[in-house]
Amino acid sequence: MANYHKSNQIKTSLEEINSSVAIPQNMSFWKTLFLYSGPGALVAVGYMDPGNWSTSITGGQNFQYTLMSVILLSSLVAMLLQYLSAKLGIVSQMDLAQAIRSRTSKRLGIILWIITEMAIMATDIAEVIGGAIALNLLFRIPLTIAVLITILDVFLLLLLMKIGVRKIEALVVALILVIFAVFSYQVILSHPDWSAVFQGLIPSGKAFASYPSVSGQVPLTGALGIIGATVMPHNLYLHSSIVQSRQIDRDNPKEIARALRFLTLDSNIQLTMAFFVNCLLLIVGVSVFKAGSVKDPSFLGLYEALSNPHMMSNTLLSQIASSGALSVLFAIALLASGQNSTITGTLTGQIIMEGYIHLKLPAWLRRLITRLLSVLPVMICVLITSSQGVVKENIAVNQLMINSQVFLAFALPFSIIPLLLFTGDESVMGKTFKNNTWINGLGWFSVIVLTFLNLKGLPDQIASFFGEKLSHREVVLSHVISSGLIILIVILLAWLIFDLVKGKN
Repeated sequence: MANYHKSNQIKTSLEEINSSVAIPQNMSFWKTLFLYSGPGALVAVGYMDPGNWSTSITGGQNFQYTLMSVILLSSLVAMLLQYLSAKLGIVSQMDLAQAIRSRTSKRLGIILWIITEMAIMATDIAEVIGGAIALNLLFRIPLTIAVLITILDVFLLLLLMKIGVRKIEALVVALILVIFAVFSYQVILSHPDWSAVFQGLIPSGKAFASYPSVSGQVPLTGALGIIGATVMPHNLYLHSSIVQSRQIDRDNPKEIARALRFLTLDSNIQLTMAFFVNCLLLIVGVSVFKAGSVKDPSFLGLYEALSNPHMMSNTLLSQIASSGALSVLFAIALLASGQNSTITGTLTGQIIMEGYIHLKLPAWLRRLITRLLSVLPVMICVLITSSQGVVKENIAVNQLMINSQVFLAFALPFSIIPLLLFTGDESVMGKTFKNNTWINGLGWFSVIVLTFLNLKGLPDQIASFFGEKLSHREVVLSHVISSGLIILIVILLAWLIFDLVKGKN
């Protein structure tokens, strides 16, 4: 499919690292898998970022293991979508943003860039907040300074890009292992009911029920929160680009098929790790804390809960909590997760900026702009509330993180629908690599369900902007706004699909 790429004169995606990792022939299975491993880790980061933490822990606190099946189903859908994303990148030599822009008008390209940039910003806000709060908790750095320090991630990424993508991948894997180790340790100490854990993995209608209501949340809203925090649009852009870092013969279908097989295996292994981390987070909510004891699911609230022996579920945890070890480990994991996610978020920002609007800027400036788009809202929020005390400051940034998630629901259809259209298109993928009937069927079923659930949850997300106790006027206004947004999404999707079909012809 190199001809399609060249005929459209599309710039190489992430040029600094494209085809930078050589894959020698005639190596053993395990050595080959090792060389292909890495892109999956960068993608998996988005499935266990700080934005997932409070969602999973709160879900465990409120509904025990009922939502475990939602984590499982979300992870399986994620594996399918990431496979399609990797296939698009390997076969067409385009990332998703480039592929969409190749068939759409400049005006629509700018609109899609804004929508996707807002989604990345929403994701990155959680990382900025998580990283800044972790620095604040571990080193007592004022939150304002801690937020500014997160900008330095851009220069760390520039350094890592200089020394190679494999170093970035190694750092990300190491930080993932830190997160996994911290929560595994806490879960082991809590002695969970493993039979109930495995039973929770069996899909049930209870996970999507509108009752019972616990702390203002029903299972359906908890499930929507987990799905929204798991299947994220920016990962599809990132994966379609980062897989192109492997050096393969693009004119040899067998070589392409081999690369796709190993990259899919890498992705599935790493997403399985992300699945385990999210399960651990939910188990923490069930078995580490006493039932209903966590009233504040913000990062600060969870940190303080883990240092409060009276909130622990058993004597051993209470003794360790009183020493401060559990809360310190939590802050370390939070810092690791925030650091990981900012690396991938900044890379994705560069991918969509280059792919959608073809903006030619120095690498450091592109990444700095992407970073500032996420840091500025957090900084403004912190500066406004800094004089009101630590508690109000943390409540404000936590609310900012919750409110920003609305952009993810808005952006998701604009990535998954084109992804299915491109990977099912023989003119892009060739006869060998286009989606078969089963993949197409599963893909479109997943797309329809995800789009429906995201739009269904939109009114509640809009309502959260008005606070917890809404007046009748605010309820009506939130429904009017959400209805307007849904109509706008449908119109833009129709425009996008029209352009994609027209561009194909």
